[in-house]
Amino acid sequence: METAEIIRNYYNGIPQDEWERLDRHPFEFLITAHYLDRYIKPGDTVLDIGGGPGRYTMYLAGKGCSVTLFDLAEENVAFARRKAAELRLDINAVRGDAREADRLVSTQFDHVLLMGPMYHLLEEEDRAAAASAALKLLKPGGVIFISFISLNAGFIYFLKDAPLGVFEEIEQEYIDCYLNNRTYCGDAFTKVCMIAPRDILPFMDRFKLQKLHLFGQESITTMGDKNILALNDRRLLGRWVELACAVCEREEYLSYAEHLMYIGRKIN
Repeated sequence: METAEIIRNYYNGIPQDEWERLDRHPFEFLITAHYLDRYIKPGDTVLDIGGGPGRYTMYLAGKGCSVTLFDLAEENVAFARRKAAELRLDINAVRGDAREADRLVSTQFDHVLLMGPMYHLLEEEDRAAAASAALKLLKPGGVIFISFISLNAGFIYFLKDAPLGVFEEIEQEYIDCYLNNRTYCGDAFTKVCMIAPRDILPFMDRFKLQKLHLFGQESITTMGDKNILALNDRRLLGRWVELACAVCEREEYLSYAEHLMYIGRKIN
């Protein structure tokens, strides 16, 4: 079975769980939304490529943006349509492969989110194809938001939830990549690409973009998020989001995060 079909089948089976994932990991959502809000304003047009069941789509549509969700899994697209109707939001939703987005969508947008495909495209040429397609759909001067799973994510998972994983034979290829600071592409929760942080900027430099930000989407919170959330204190949560946003672009703290986001402006 081709990788794209494996990924499609995986996400077709978990749209509700994927919708709820950011409830379990609110720092990722809140820190990312902090950056989205800096650039995306009510009335702007947004294309959310690989947006899954549509958490960011709904967030931006709720702000008054005109949003199109584009996702590989038809169950995600169907879920997003139902959720939008439930929330009384007006969105467009299209199923397709991110590498071919420019063939299936005909208009350009003020902003493009590419926040899922880079997690699962194992070949660099496929990641480049997805980024190129996204940029064709971005207006000159528009802003693109591209997320990656960090190479550090696997070790963070071991430390927090599965410390015995370091003994498992199936994990040794990933561990070798981690120890040698080399991007890992292979098996995890499904087929994944965990990028070495040092590889992100050289990859993005091939495109006509002005770099605006590179930051950890969980910032410094990853190892302590459960402790913070267990206290169920909104004021405390807000303070930690404030602190996390203040330091999330510092290079020395990028290793704390499971997801890394590049934000760039398309050069005319």
